[in-house]
Amino acid sequence: MRTVLAVDGGNSKTDVALIGEDGSVLATGRGGAFAPQSTGVDAAVDVIGEAVRRALGGGAAPPYADHVAAYVAGADLPVEEEALRDEILARGYGREVVVGNDTFALLRSGASGPSGVAVVCGAGINAVGVSPTGEVARFPALGKITGDWGGGMGLGEETLWHAVRSEDGRGPATALERAVREHFGARTVEEVSLGLHFGDLPYAGLHGLVPVLMATAAAGDAVACSLVARMAEEVTVLAVVAMRRLDLLDAPVEVILGGGVLTARDPLLSRMIEERFAERAPQAKLIVADVPPIAGAALLGLDALGAGEEAEARLRARFPSAS
Repeated sequence: MRTVLAVDGGNSKTDVALIGEDGSVLATGRGGAFAPQSTGVDAAVDVIGEAVRRALGGGAAPPYADHVAAYVAGADLPVEEEALRDEILARGYGREVVVGNDTFALLRSGASGPSGVAVVCGAGINAVGVSPTGEVARFPALGKITGDWGGGMGLGEETLWHAVRSEDGRGPATALERAVREHFGARTVEEVSLGLHFGDLPYAGLHGLVPVLMATAAAGDAVACSLVARMAEEVTVLAVVAMRRLDLLDAPVEVILGGGVLTARDPLLSRMIEERFAERAPQAKLIVADVPPIAGAALLGLDALGAGEEAEARLRARFPSAS
């Protein structure tokens, strides 16, 4: 039986799964963060190997599978996907290797088939679209330098920005000022900023301000509401542009929403997104992802092997939805 090594490489962890051609899950494992842009391609691929050996046992040696389906963070551009693919092939992890951005795995995990649109809003934000004929629409997703706004880190930064300006008088008064102080247990918002500057507070901790922002917006704060509204706008714009590029704007299409900011299903953000889609893409079907991305990577691997619906059903039964 042919096998697939599925890889979901993220900013905080790397999941791997060895999948049989019939959709059976033979082994699973987890490794550290997959971060080729900061640690380098070699170190990132090492993380995959360590996770696989953990899953299969210390004595396991490559090739680990007939086909490697690696859908990972940090593969934002085709040239980055190619570099990772070349390294995985050179290690002999599989006889065939496909590397793609992890947004493709999100799409496949939530959609009923290989086509549709996916928007991920985790630490950052990204989107991808795949037409029924296989055409792809994607974005560089490198942050503000490529026109991106939002995601968990972006929302955290914006929340702190407005809180600082509320405190020192440069901006409008907002309840975010008090909320940020209370979240960090600080006397002033400036104290939080200085803590970040001097390294006393981890910069990644700004991601924790997302629930603070959402709660403040739910209470009616105008500044907080404006940030949530812009987040909803960015999610909608990414999806609508992808659909327009693929000529899907007037067709029924599944739009998969993933990443912690969206899977938290905040009522206000969700309502704002739904309202915008109803206006601009009324035939779109919004689906909040409720299965892990590793399932999407595995399904893409099974697609590459030509496995059928029975194999997909067996795999999905192994990764039941969280709803």
